[in-house]
Amino acid sequence: MSNGSLVTTFFLTGLPHAPALDTMLFGLFLVIYILTVLGNLLILLVIRVDSHLHTPMYYFLTNLSFIDMWFSTVTVPKMLMTLATPGVGAISFHSCVAQLYSFHFLGSTECFLYTVMSYDRYLAISYPLRYSSMMSGRVCALLAAGTWLSGSLHSAVQTTLTFRLPYCGPSQVQHYFCDAPPILKLACADTSANEMVIFVNIGVVASGCFLLIVLSYVSIVCSILRIRTSEGRHRAFQTCASHCIVVLCFFGPGLFIYLRPGSKDALDGIVAVFYTVLTPLLNPVVYTLRNKEVKKALSRLKNGSVFIHNQ
Repeated sequence: MSNGSLVTTFFLTGLPHAPALDTMLFGLFLVIYILTVLGNLLILLVIRVDSHLHTPMYYFLTNLSFIDMWFSTVTVPKMLMTLATPGVGAISFHSCVAQLYSFHFLGSTECFLYTVMSYDRYLAISYPLRYSSMMSGRVCALLAAGTWLSGSLHSAVQTTLTFRLPYCGPSQVQHYFCDAPPILKLACADTSANEMVIFVNIGVVASGCFLLIVLSYVSIVCSILRIRTSEGRHRAFQTCASHCIVVLCFFGPGLFIYLRPGSKDALDGIVAVFYTVLTPLLNPVVYTLRNKEVKKALSRLKNGSVFIHNQ
């Protein structure tokens, strides 16, 4: 990181909106944040205590819920503070570095995890008899560890590229959290090389993951169409539909923001709400309301008939 930076504090402008909406937006985002944390904690609890859910799919879902809880926590509380005290939005230089690193660490880890989850569904539907041996506990642990390690490395590159530049003012970030595109706009040095590296870096990762997910689902659809019973086909489609909904809500806005070099529009802040605020809430809703096994587990938890499976 550059020693030439004179800026010690950045000021987040927050979401572009009319001042009259401050209280309404604060209330809305506070409710969404509380529901997100509680929803993901509930999924973690149910999967932990119900032995019926000790399968690879739910192991990855545990990772996803854990990421979503913190992914939301990295950005939403600061956004709420900015809404509660309009015109302030101050964040120290080092806090900004930490927020950008955490955001990209959790975001890219989630990106890799969706890819692993689609591969898991592909094996489950295409190779049902060999699935348990192909997706053993050790394989699951290695795949999960790989997503976290890749995410941390990807974020380290992103953060280093952004903050190795000097920042000598202005210090007003046109966003509600510290992200690379609006931060680079404030650098007092040429950022074109940075923007292109970030474009390629995120572009290759996000587009590569998305392409692998699409290929997995093309293979899954082909396998489903070979299932002879309509009930079997319906169940297989239902299993994958929830994953597809969340993937589209996560990748769509992300690709829109990062696959445009020099993207710094105010519109980006609004689009970012989809994957920083709504997707972490959507995961527990989609995976519980659309999933019979989780609903049964919640019912067992409510009735006190759940037991922990000692592995």
